[in-house]
Amino acid sequence: MARTPKSILTAVILWVVIIAGIAAAVRYFVLPGYQKTQRDALAAQTGSEGRYKHAVRLAADSFSGYCLLRSPALAEGLSREGIKLSVVDDGADYMQRMDALSRGDVEMAVFPVNSFIQCGAPRGEFPATIVYILDETKGADAIIAYKDSVGRIDDLNSPHARIVLTPDSPSEFLARVMIASFNLPRLPRKTWMVKANGSSAVYKKFRADSRANPVAYAMWEPDVSRALSDRNAHVLLDSSKVKGYIVDALVVRREFLVDRYEVAKSVVENYARVAYANRDKMVETVMADARLLGDSLDEPSAARLVRGIEWKNTVENYAHFGLTRDAGSIENIEDIIIKIADVLAKTGVCEGNPLSGGANSLYFTRLVQEMKAGNFHPGRAVNVITGMDLVGTDEEVRVAGAAVKLTPAQWDSLTSVGELRVEPILFGRGTSRINVQSLHALEALASTLNSWPQYYLTVIGRVRPGGDAEAAMRLAKARAEATVQVLLGKGVAAERMRAVAEIGASDSPSAQSVSFVVGQMPY
Repeated sequence: MARTPKSILTAVILWVVIIAGIAAAVRYFVLPGYQKTQRDALAAQTGSEGRYKHAVRLAADSFSGYCLLRSPALAEGLSREGIKLSVVDDGADYMQRMDALSRGDVEMAVFPVNSFIQCGAPRGEFPATIVYILDETKGADAIIAYKDSVGRIDDLNSPHARIVLTPDSPSEFLARVMIASFNLPRLPRKTWMVKANGSSAVYKKFRADSRANPVAYAMWEPDVSRALSDRNAHVLLDSSKVKGYIVDALVVRREFLVDRYEVAKSVVENYARVAYANRDKMVETVMADARLLGDSLDEPSAARLVRGIEWKNTVENYAHFGLTRDAGSIENIEDIIIKIADVLAKTGVCEGNPLSGGANSLYFTRLVQEMKAGNFHPGRAVNVITGMDLVGTDEEVRVAGAAVKLTPAQWDSLTSVGELRVEPILFGRGTSRINVQSLHALEALASTLNSWPQYYLTVIGRVRPGGDAEAAMRLAKARAEATVQVLLGKGVAAERMRAVAEIGASDSPSAQSVSFVVGQMPY
């Protein structure tokens, strides 16, 4: 079939389009790749091997307790091992921090243990695991009130009571620890919290308090000291009175821990070295960190802050992870997780058991276990110590001061804190024999008391009025003493407890039981 001029023109145009398409493909797809390959080859021939073999992104915030993670000394120590550490400040948005771990945007993060549980529980899984305990708050957070409106914690047992606080802060969790531990059934479950944006905002509300209703204020330093400058203000509870609740941990993304285990271990070991090197100069370190963040922190303020934070050393981590026989007063990480989860459940943060996978699934022992087995000492790499063969010979587990034995006059002078929240203790009719079910309640109480090491406990045995008063008082005292004996067997020091008896109100549900009132030496 003969080709017409029109068909020839069409074919020519088609070929031009095809050729143009090929040229464009070469120009935009093939050539750039070829040129990049050439450039990469040239760069390899004329460049050098980079000093960093690994990059680690760590999510944190501006809390001064994390100053060692931001320190130039840590970055320098890791760089010598080819690790580049970048600290990502997410403004203490813990849910965002958990999301970043889940997506792989960061490999490591720091969390208050309660926030770690709280953010992971709704997911049904935790994308990271705890590898090291960084610090514990020891007084930097406190719940303050005016004496004439809230004289003791029991005064919050009212439908009109409120607690002003900053959501998602350690101060909020301190308030939840108080609610979970003390007998406050009339505190409204849904409206007790008044939200404020930061400790300074809480302090402003404190100053504006009309004192018409029982209101407490959860804040942190330096606002705690500012509030206490008012002679009518006092501390209901501060974080120095509790143990194992307000704890910060270093967590590592699970996939990273499997794929880059040695890198994660290097970060932990270098952190331990920096903590060791700075242990006697934390005031200066905190002030330098504040300057790094563009803040101003004077020496007295820095000193108050440092007194309120206990940075954990290596041997204390060995104890937390159950690697030493004599751990002293150090709690096992699993017990810390369990009791924190219990507070979250009791105060309605989490529905049901937030630890569906078990507390042991939230922490990883192998890393610190290998440090201990390898005779790791944080002083070696900073040339602080030479020729040392034993781990921890100049580090020790710090033990909280033991409760001293009180005289009867001192017992009477204790400041009452409040009545503990305990299931009713049941006895055999007319006897001091404790019901088996109540033994479990006392076991839980002993655990609570061991987390409140500075408080003294008065066990009050009560009986209803009427009948032989002398015999009734003997029975009440016997019940209180039997309760004390059980708590002694659970590890509560004898110096911290006394048993007393009294006649209860005839209509009181506890008139046939015992109650537990904690007190403290006056501030």
